[in-house]
This record gives sequence, C-alpha cells and structure tokens, in this order.
Amino acid sequence: MRFIVYGAGAIGGVLGGRLFQADEDVVLIARGPHHDALRDRGLTIECPTGSVNLSVPVVDHPSRITFTDDDVVLLAVKGQHTGDAIDALDAAAPGGVPVVSLQNGLENERRLLRTLADVYPVCVMMPAAHLEPGVVQASSTPVEGILDIGRHPDGVDDRAEAIAAAFRRAGFDSVARPDIARWKRRKLLLNLANAIDAVCGLDGAGLDLYLRVQDEGIRCLEAASLDLASVEEDNARREGVLHEQPIDGRERAGSSGRQSLLRDTGSVESDYLNGEVVLLGRLHGVPTPANALLQRLAKQCARKRRPPGSMSPESVLALLDLGPAAPSSA
Repeated sequence: MRFIVYGAGAIGGVLGGRLFQADEDVVLIARGPHHDALRDRGLTIECPTGSVNLSVPVVDHPSRITFTDDDVVLLAVKGQHTGDAIDALDAAAPGGVPVVSLQNGLENERRLLRTLADVYPVCVMMPAAHLEPGVVQASSTPVEGILDIGRHPDGVDDRAEAIAAAFRRAGFDSVARPDIARWKRRKLLLNLANAIDAVCGLDGAGLDLYLRVQDEGIRCLEAASLDLASVEEDNARREGVLHEQPIDGRERAGSSGRQSLLRDTGSVESDYLNGEVVLLGRLHGVPTPANALLQRLAKQCARKRRPPGSMSPESVLALLDLGPAAPSSA
C-alpha cells in the first residue's frame, strides 16, 4: 500500500512523516513555499522530545503521480479546499482511488462520495501545528494522535483495518469503527471552538461563546435525528492517550482556525464547522445565531488578513445580543 498524503500541513505532515519513518511507502502533496521547502530541505517534525528531518518524496500536484491499484489517498486539506482536491484526483486517477478523509466536519465525505466510491472518514484527535514552510509540530507524546477510521456512510472492511494497522505501526492509536460517523459528529461540536479561537480567543467570555455554539450544535443534531458519541465515550477514548506538552518551552499555536490566521492564508474552515450547524438549523428549524455569527466573523478576519484575537469575546457577545444585522459593523 502506498500512502499519498494530499495536504502535508499539520495533520498530513505529521502523519505522513511518521508513516515514512515506519517504512511505509509515502508521497506528500504540498503547495507553494511549503512544497519547495519539503523538496529542498525535507520535512521537519518537531515534538516535545526533539525533532527529526525526513526526506519524504513530495510533489506539488496529483498530476505528478502515476496512480496504481495499491494507492490510498490520505486527504488532509481543509474543507474549503476539498472541491479542488476532488477535481484534481478525478483527473489524475480517472479510475478512482480510495480516499481517507482526515478532515473535520461532516460534509467532506458526502462530497467525496459523489466522485469516488471508496471513502473512509477518520475522527482525528491530534494536537498538531504548521506555521512555517517545511516544518510541522506534534504536541502530544508518546502517542501523537488518535485516528479512528471507518467507511462512509458506515461499516468497516479489510482496507479500513489495514489502514488502521498502518497508523498503529506509525505510533498512532487507531481503531476501525463501523459507527465512525457518531464520533465525527461529537468531534464537530469540539471544532465549533475553532472560529472562537481565531476571532477572539477562548479565555474569559470566550467560554460563554463556546457553550452557546455547542448548545446550538447539539440541538441541531438532535433535530436532524443524528446520533453522536456521548461525552463519556469521547472522554474515555482520549483518557490516558493524549498528553500535550510544550515544544522548546512553547505551547501549541492553537486551533487550526487560529493557525490559518497566523499563516495569513486568506481563508478559514468555518463554513464546514459552524456552517454545518447553521445548515442543519435551517433545514430543521433550529435557530443558530451564535454559530452564524462566528462563521461570518472568522471569514471576515481571514479575508481582511486580521491576526487571531483581533476582537474581544465581550465584543462578539455584544454583537450576538444585537441580532442579525450586527456582523456588518465588525
């Protein structure tokens, strides 16, 4: 099995590098300065116990790869880039290729399944970061992440079991689950905090915002009759596995949303996290003002190239209390 890691940022870079270290066949796909750094200087993985530099093969587009029947794509791009990835894979591998979605949210697998027959969602729990070209960071040690996998929409097959085994050989905790969608829905509720972390931070009144967006998310999932893993199940899955520690005395840079603003990418993933709750709310008659506000504010920050934390949690709460017209003044 050859792993083609499409999106070698925080999650894809750490996973691809560790698979390479475990003697798996790996090719990375990266763009721009990150691709150039990986090509010229190799992939550097920093972690609490030190760093390693790896000469992992890298290309800048799927068209540079000759796909075979043994290939599996590990898709680790943000949700707003999934459409471009599908188009590129469809052109480069017209016969189709199995795709493992290492992505947050609930929509990516549905989009993939329109074009590709074999789609495998992963519930990713991995404190990782990517802030400079050629470098990724893994903050948990000795286990760097939990990567439970299943088929979409449900079930487990031999390929899922084989991928989970490869993840374990690379040092991750991975279980093949027939009900992986339940776990991804619970993870969605946690990822609703990403926009808050990007816009105003999670300290102080940021916690009040988090409780509001979570409550809306729970009510929307219930209205849609979508089952999710319980808090107790989620806590038990993480307990004793992930141990986040500083790297060179520095704490992790925060959520993926915050990291997108720090890297000045011009976009964030809020349409596929908070926006998923907004969509469910509109479909099932559940008000979602907090998620709609954070969805819009996060995109405004990205488009206007604002740094993370450019607003205070109190100012966001004030906008929320003012109602739907408030975001235009932000």
